[in-house]
Amino acid sequence: MWPNSSPFSIHLFLSLFFFFLFVCSFHGITGHNIVHETCKKCAQNDPNISHNFCVTSLQADAKSQCANLGELGMISMKLTRENVTKTRSYIKDLLKKKKLDPFMRACLHDCFDLYSDAVPTLKQAMKDYKAKQYEDANIGVSSVVDACTTCEDGFKENQGAVSPLTKRNYDAFQLSVISLSIINMLK
Repeated sequence: MWPNSSPFSIHLFLSLFFFFLFVCSFHGITGHNIVHETCKKCAQNDPNISHNFCVTSLQADAKSQCANLGELGMISMKLTRENVTKTRSYIKDLLKKKKLDPFMRACLHDCFDLYSDAVPTLKQAMKDYKAKQYEDANIGVSSVVDACTTCEDGFKENQGAVSPLTKRNYDAFQLSVISLSIINMLK
């Protein structure tokens, strides 16, 4: 027994300890399940969404483990913004290369413009989302979906051209449609 402690205080301490242990473990299970359940619903509602991509992406943010649906929506939008911002920087670096054929350079310029417009659009969509203006957030995120598909489609206009952005465009598309799906669940 601890010095100067009564059996009541030890009992109280142990009761509180086990209560918090139970709550924390239960919350972790709930967080784990909400990511899987949300991604399952997203994939069921939209055939363009990869369940595995959704789970992997959302779980990459540690906050997803104890998030509710609304918080998962914000996490997905933040992931989308991060992806779009990094893709824009990547395109900027590609444009610095001297040896690009004119078609590839033109496509990259178009993609750079599309992604440049997408960054502030996403910032506004996130503000709309926080304000629970889901229709406006939906419109903003939808324009990001259009940006990444338009970018990828531009390379297909010249037979034989290979997009250096296919994976990045796919990831931006996936993250955007996950965000849209969650927004639609909250409406």
